[in-house]
Amino acid sequence: MPLNFSRVEFVRSAAKQADFLRDGLPQFAFAGRSNVGKSSVINRLVERKNLAYVGASPGKTTQINYFLVDRGAYLVDLPGYGYAKVSKAEKERWGRLMESYFQDEGGLLTTGVLIVDIRHKPTENDLTMHTWFQETGCPEIVVANKLDKLKRSQVEPALALIQETLKLGDETPLVPFSAEKGTGREALIQRLNTACRQ
Repeated sequence: MPLNFSRVEFVRSAAKQADFLRDGLPQFAFAGRSNVGKSSVINRLVERKNLAYVGASPGKTTQINYFLVDRGAYLVDLPGYGYAKVSKAEKERWGRLMESYFQDEGGLLTTGVLIVDIRHKPTENDLTMHTWFQETGCPEIVVANKLDKLKRSQVEPALALIQETLKLGDETPLVPFSAEKGTGREALIQRLNTACRQ
């Protein structure tokens, strides 16, 4: 049975490795730059306005947040990277937290969802996150958010640049997405349900 992404509840925040959930359910980990609209993508996916925190200033997700979808899988909201105006020590803490999640002996991750800005070439930080996802050996989905900000004629070249920069193979879907308008929601849900069954 496909997961119903409208049935979702917050479960917990993890500030350290001991807090990670290890109950065997699939985990879809969402990662992206602090100002890429990650929380907005998650909120649009589950059709809730404020499930994931949307801050006026980027970088508000400072822990790993778990949301249970249809009692069958978790959306895992990882701390944003790159932009947030926080101290170096805090950025390093986020980095260590994410690294311990990726390297956990339990192999927690089922599918990685990397959110990039369709208007820009992926950054060095995006490339690093992409590499982390690849090194887990789990499937990855790349979501190109902010589709509504481009003219129709700009979409294909923008997607081509993302594909080329991240060196995406055929096995990694690239989903054009608009958290603002909901474009791409069904395609992303389909990809996540497919990954859940693999």
